[in-house]
Amino acid sequence: MTQATEMLRTYPADLGGVDQQALARCIDACFECAQACTACADACLSEENVAELVKCVRTNLDCADICDTTGRVLSRHTGYDANLTRATLEACAAACKACGDACTEHAGMHEHCRVCAEACRRCEEACRELINALG
Repeated sequence: MTQATEMLRTYPADLGGVDQQALARCIDACFECAQACTACADACLSEENVAELVKCVRTNLDCADICDTTGRVLSRHTGYDANLTRATLEACAAACKACGDACTEHAGMHEHCRVCAEACRRCEEACRELINALG
């Protein structure tokens, strides 16, 4: 059981019919992606051809910030705002798509980009799944 799953299970109020498994998967995916993107940006900065990776680093850092924020927003339930949650999830999915695409371009030469692209794809998928579950 993940930390997000455990915290959702112990939440004292009704979550309003939100699919708790989809919510927990998305929270976990957001924080995992934020970590992967942060580590990938750092690894890119250690590469010899760093000038070729500037866009990738920027996309990594933007995605990391958006994923971290999304994970935090999804972890709060008191005063829930469906429109804000949906907009946040859409932004996160878009950031993950952009970062996944950027990292995929470099995945053949940089293993850290391949790993990051996979994390971005999982997070994008989890965000879209949760958006669909919200209706």
